[in-house]
Amino acid sequence: MMNDKVLKCLEERRSVRSYKAEQISDSRLEAILKAGLYAPTGMNRQSPVMVVFQDREIIAKLSELNARVMGSDADPFYGAPTVIMVLADKNVRTWVEDGALVMGNLMNAAHAVGVDSCWIHRAREVSEMPEGREILRSMGIGDEYVGVGNCILGYGAGEYPEARERRPGRVFRY
Repeated sequence: MMNDKVLKCLEERRSVRSYKAEQISDSRLEAILKAGLYAPTGMNRQSPVMVVFQDREIIAKLSELNARVMGSDADPFYGAPTVIMVLADKNVRTWVEDGALVMGNLMNAAHAVGVDSCWIHRAREVSEMPEGREILRSMGIGDEYVGVGNCILGYGAGEYPEARERRPGRVFRY
């Protein structure tokens, strides 16, 4: 049986890089987080964790650390009111892949419930900085956890991006 709604959602999701200050609802956030919890992981180890940031001061600090890695003073979170940092246990062989699958589920679920999103890199670098590690430790996140990605969430402030043409030659069949 084919689920056309899911396929349509996967085709239509885009990365959004401009956000309104309006916070997303708790019910939508919970639906998004649940999708992250159900992401596949190697041998079902379920090593990734998600840390939700909605406090503007902490998000500003994380944004500053992230921008420092880039050598920039721009806001890498584009004003998004929610940031989910996905981390995974570096002692698990598939930690990067597991965390990436969580990120994919978060972004696709966000689109499904009417919330815009974007994957923001440099979670690993920020999670390894003393200031980033301090924030994570204050939440009970141990040093074995390393950042995989930041999923920013909110409602877009501009036009929804158009899909770019898909490059040919990316599928091989034998």
